[in-house]
Amino acid sequence: MSGFSSSPKRPNILITGTPGTGKTTLSEVAATKIGFRYLNVGDIVKTHECYESFDEEFSSYVLDEDKLCDVMESMVADGGCVVDFHSPEVFPERWFELVLVLRSNTDVLFDRLTARGYSENKRSENMECEIMQVVTEEARESYDPEIVHELPSNTTDDMESNISRIEQWMAAWSENNTST
Repeated sequence: MSGFSSSPKRPNILITGTPGTGKTTLSEVAATKIGFRYLNVGDIVKTHECYESFDEEFSSYVLDEDKLCDVMESMVADGGCVVDFHSPEVFPERWFELVLVLRSNTDVLFDRLTARGYSENKRSENMECEIMQVVTEEARESYDPEIVHELPSNTTDDMESNISRIEQWMAAWSENNTST
């Protein structure tokens, strides 16, 4: 598509997972640490009206995937983005060089979703999604399995470890992709 070179100057990283697994926190901190731009897809959906309707039962938008991808294409074209979204299958495979799926224990996830004030229905759906590894399976089906990695996201120590892993991956990517 337009604006996309075959090898961006910097990679794009997708951080995905069931709502409540810590995507936003990790994405914001990691983007800052590695000097990337943070893209919160939920905010992009709202700002650019990339939705067809609003689902009252689940208090969420019904996504217009084509419009979202059209809006984001130029944002990610040059690389250097950490993208935060719960549905990994929405985006073209060529956009990402690393896909991280955050996983949380159900007791931790339950408490996080309850603290957010999720309805019983929405909380149950997200708990089931995590138990059934829906996001992990979607990521593995949508991207080269070699770039998809599951990371635990239960504690502050997990987050620090995950940031360290992202920094190490970025250092290795930079070393392997430096033109001479």
